[in-house]
Amino acid sequence: MALKPDFSKGLLPAILQDATTQQVLMLGYMNEEAFERTVNDGVAWFYSRSKQRLWKKGETSGHTQQVVDIQLDCDSDAILLFVEPQGPTCHTGSQSCFNTTLPYRLQQLETTIQQRANAQADKSYTQYLLTEGKEKITKKFGEEAFEVVIAAMKNDRSELIAESADLLYHFFVLLHEQGVAIQDVEALLAERHHTKNNFKGERQDIENW
Repeated sequence: MALKPDFSKGLLPAILQDATTQQVLMLGYMNEEAFERTVNDGVAWFYSRSKQRLWKKGETSGHTQQVVDIQLDCDSDAILLFVEPQGPTCHTGSQSCFNTTLPYRLQQLETTIQQRANAQADKSYTQYLLTEGKEKITKKFGEEAFEVVIAAMKNDRSELIAESADLLYHFFVLLHEQGVAIQDVEALLAERHHTKNNFKGERQDIENW
């Protein structure tokens, strides 16, 4: 056996990747016996930590994983299997177990704008706006705000969502141009949330807005 994983510390993580599409399919764990069976049988075997036994991927469903190639990482303590899946890999019926995405966060938008601004020779729309400067950015922000109002007046839900996304993008570009981080805005909102004033003042508990 040419490959010699280091099982001295116990089970090793083993990643299945589609040899054709390069899609990552699942993560399992192998002991030395599971690895040897994988090599000898040409299909993926794992060690079940919950059942405390060896198991062949697809032994119940029939969706076995035909091994095309095996690679180790630089420390020989992680295994990468390139496979030809014989059906869905995930027990839910999905092609891959990695099919859950995190919701998009506004901080990601801020990061993207910062990256566009710092990119060399970037011809992105963000770079264009920042090059044009405050007058152009504020004009576009005002236009997008008006589009949001129009969509709301039309009771057009899909258009309202789309225009709101455009508005938020231009808002974040404006904040960047002015050197304001979204955390600064969040900090003030948090401060107002804990400030108990009458509505006569400028600051008001956000729950009473």
